[in-house]
Amino acid sequence: MRPFRPERARVRHEIGATVRLAIPLILAQLAAVGSNVIDAVLSGHVGAHVLGAVAVGASIWSLAIVSGIGMMMAVPPSVAQLDGAGRRGEVGAVFRQALWLAVAMGALLWFAVRHAGPLIDLIGVTPSLRGDVLRFLSAISWGAPALTCYFALRGLSEGLSLTRPSMYFGFGGLLLLVPLGYVLMFGKLGIPPQGAHGCGIATATVLWLEMAGFAVYVTKHRNYRGLNLLEHFEWPDWRRIGALLHVGAPMAVTLLAEGGLFVATALIISTLGEDVIASHQVALNVATLFFMVPLGLAMAITVRVGNAVGRGDARGVRYAGFCGIGLTLASQLVSATIMLAVPHFIATLYTHDAKVIALAAQLIVLAGLFQFSDGVQVASNGALRGLKDTRVPMAITLFAYWCVGMPAGWWLAFHHGLGARGMWMGLIAGLSVAAVMLFVRFWRSARRERWRAHLSPSAGVAAQA
Repeated sequence: MRPFRPERARVRHEIGATVRLAIPLILAQLAAVGSNVIDAVLSGHVGAHVLGAVAVGASIWSLAIVSGIGMMMAVPPSVAQLDGAGRRGEVGAVFRQALWLAVAMGALLWFAVRHAGPLIDLIGVTPSLRGDVLRFLSAISWGAPALTCYFALRGLSEGLSLTRPSMYFGFGGLLLLVPLGYVLMFGKLGIPPQGAHGCGIATATVLWLEMAGFAVYVTKHRNYRGLNLLEHFEWPDWRRIGALLHVGAPMAVTLLAEGGLFVATALIISTLGEDVIASHQVALNVATLFFMVPLGLAMAITVRVGNAVGRGDARGVRYAGFCGIGLTLASQLVSATIMLAVPHFIATLYTHDAKVIALAAQLIVLAGLFQFSDGVQVASNGALRGLKDTRVPMAITLFAYWCVGMPAGWWLAFHHGLGARGMWMGLIAGLSVAAVMLFVRFWRSARRERWRAHLSPSAGVAAQA
């Protein structure tokens, strides 16, 4: 294998291709965050009680979301590798099995969300909120099958390097959620006020409309012709489903590990007082909004790497991965600069409480410090997904977040009296360890071409080493 010496023209081409894929995905992720904002704003105007119920219910629902999304993350690299290998005729068979997996996963999440009472009790939710939290979850649970099928459709489209539909339907759902949520929650057009229950109904309804719209789109649009997506009924093929689970299940665990870390951090911080909780929520919201950029880039990196794997293009794998990671670092430089330069100004956009602003500004600075490690870990994970390498990254994530990040945060918060700042320092430690280990994993895998062992012999494309 020749040494990897980047060529300027190819670097520019790869960066351009990644950006074109990533921009719609970033906007789609921002739309997803926007739906949470809409739920919070509408709930807050109904009353503090409804806002509290929706906030708790949304936290539990988010665990279902990341589980479903993680499992469906097996679809984009699978489709991208087939597309890159010129085997588009096999995409339909993979997609049909992905739908079976999506339906099964959706049914499982529907059941789990409707029986979340023990989890609510474990969290220690205020008894006055418990009933409305359960009603919210009961309503929104009906959207679980739509959610998983929607992400199967998104995975198909994104694996084919068609990312604009994700943006279109993401913002379309956002536009539908506003009037529907308003009518159901406040009680308009002759409908009695539904409060938190209405919020759940509105979100579930929008999920079904998004899924139905996406399904019609892929069956009618010319970009998907020749894929034979639904040309005939097909029973579950356990070999293909097993291959999807091999990639998707570790990703679901990885996302749960990361999401669980932030949920656990919020629960621990909730014991430190109302001002501290409010400050944490402000800083976390800021960090989440900025995180949508590297997350969208990571999704694009997965497709670019998967495409190169399908072509058997060893240099293409390296270009796609390293250019994507470099692009992510550039985006994180911008976000880190903003957070470090004007933390107090950012905090004042959320609240006028001086105590909350002061602590939130400190946490925003810490969020600025972990921008680079957060960007590298999510981009490297995206590149590894393109190689269908998810089991070792899962182990890395569990170790970094729960064996380093959480213990370090707890130790700094309570044994050194740093409170919320200590927990956020623990996040920095966990994300930094994950970033280093995941980057090294991709660097070694791409350099040694370990991914070739997973290529089907029928790929039929010689390596461009």
